[in-house]
Amino acid sequence: MTVNTILFDLDGTLVDTAPDLSYALNTLLLENGIDEKPYGQIKPLVAFGGKALIKFGFNCDESHPEFTNRHQRILEIYTNNIDKSSKTFDGVDTLLNIIKQQKMFWGVVTNKPENLTHLLLEKLDLKPDVVVCGDTLEYNKPHPAPLLYACAQLGVLPQSCLFVGDDKNDMVAGKNANIKTVAVTYGYGKVESDWNYNYLVNQVEEILELI
Repeated sequence: MTVNTILFDLDGTLVDTAPDLSYALNTLLLENGIDEKPYGQIKPLVAFGGKALIKFGFNCDESHPEFTNRHQRILEIYTNNIDKSSKTFDGVDTLLNIIKQQKMFWGVVTNKPENLTHLLLEKLDLKPDVVVCGDTLEYNKPHPAPLLYACAQLGVLPQSCLFVGDDKNDMVAGKNANIKTVAVTYGYGKVESDWNYNYLVNQVEEILELI
């Protein structure tokens, strides 16, 4: 079946958001008199959200009395700096233009909350045909529901889509939704063979060869 839709994960796949999330954590650490953490240690944790960053930065779990306040504060710092350094990965803008030229659909399926997702897309002037976030539905990835919902919103069959992501949860969600998956090596996760992806790409440009 011909591919007529490409769905993307957001952080680490479509947009390089790690610099701004790293900035948010280190700003919070400095506010609390704690030394900054190296970017290389923060980057792999970005896909797991703000709570994972707090746990790492402060070496604590969610039972800590200040955990909720710290989590709220990191989100506040991030929101105010969401496009400080974040940008689409090399080749993404060209890919999206070609998708539009070919009259195909494209969308974002992310576990990022709606408020942050829509703010980031607006700041970067990205206009997907559908956006499904971590709090749009009762379930998020690796559950297939967000992907199936995106297909339903667009009126396309899952079999006519590709789902591009940098995390195992993306591949599991795609497989369970009967959507062919594309794992990218340029993102934040270290791609493993047991992810059971359909295609593996090292650069955004390689996605063009699949459509």
